[in-house]
Amino acid sequence: MNVAIALVSMAGACLLSAAATPALRRLALRWSLTDRPGGHKSHDQPTPYLGGPAIVLGTVVPTAAALGLADLRIVAIVLAATAIAALGLIDDIASLPVVTRLTVESVAAGGVVLSGVHVTVTGQWLDGLITVMWIVVMTNSFNLLDNMDGALGTVTAVTAILLAGAAVMSDRPAFAVLLGALALACLGFLAHNWPPARIFMGDSGSLFIGFVLTCSSVAVGTGQAAGPTVAGLLLWTFVAVVDTGVVLVSRIRAGRSPLSGGTDHVSHRLRRMGLGARAVPTALGAIAAVPGALCLAIAVGWIPPIAAAIVAGGAAVVLIALLQGAHAYAPALPVANLPETSERRR
Repeated sequence: MNVAIALVSMAGACLLSAAATPALRRLALRWSLTDRPGGHKSHDQPTPYLGGPAIVLGTVVPTAAALGLADLRIVAIVLAATAIAALGLIDDIASLPVVTRLTVESVAAGGVVLSGVHVTVTGQWLDGLITVMWIVVMTNSFNLLDNMDGALGTVTAVTAILLAGAAVMSDRPAFAVLLGALALACLGFLAHNWPPARIFMGDSGSLFIGFVLTCSSVAVGTGQAAGPTVAGLLLWTFVAVVDTGVVLVSRIRAGRSPLSGGTDHVSHRLRRMGLGARAVPTALGAIAAVPGALCLAIAVGWIPPIAAAIVAGGAAVVLIALLQGAHAYAPALPVANLPETSERRR
């Protein structure tokens, strides 16, 4: 792999995403592909989708230019993630049944596992099944994290950069290129999605991000012992795990459907606690940086993986419990009345 070409390609990811987003925004407005206010959503004017394809282009094109077809695992992840993005785009236009989404995601994850990307927990065939389930669950968890302007883009940029560093330390430079392109593509998109957002990434972008990040975190840990594998699975997806845990516990306690939309995610709770529209994605990015840094510390041998996994697991449980105290269903601080944001709610 030519390092200079890889670096130029990753830099081009940011420019391509930033340049494609305004064009896709105009196209979305012309075709009325917008997220309209109402229900549990808080933005007060129609906001276009189609930001996701800009992230996909900014990630896939530079990665293909730098790596070609040299690594079967990268090819499998990119092709499967692009199919998942197409699924998300269809879902943005006309809502798909949950079963359809899960079926396509499972098939895509299965293809990635067959390419050689899988966790090492049992050492048996069960590892492939565990990997497929983990990829599907976390892909949708990242999808749900796209619930406020700039939130998922910021978390992705921070996580992908740190995971790229871990890939380099693990002698997997091809994944560093893929992750670097993803991080910079998200930065290019954030120029248009930072509060108040002028465009949303939609399911096409959030599902693509979740799939690429989850598969890449598994790939970086493939072949490692059970301890580092488990630690990596939790640490690289820490923010998404906490967000999903907070929502599930909260909705079950309130007698609500876990699959319903709502303003009860971590980002919404941080807003109710007084953080501003721009402070929320910044805080989420800072939170994502901590477990990412722990993973790098594990890679260089500074921290035992089991200890890091225990600390991260304990921190996740504590955060999930503490955030239940932020009133998610009471109008104590109605986010809808705050004009400086156009948050999308799930």
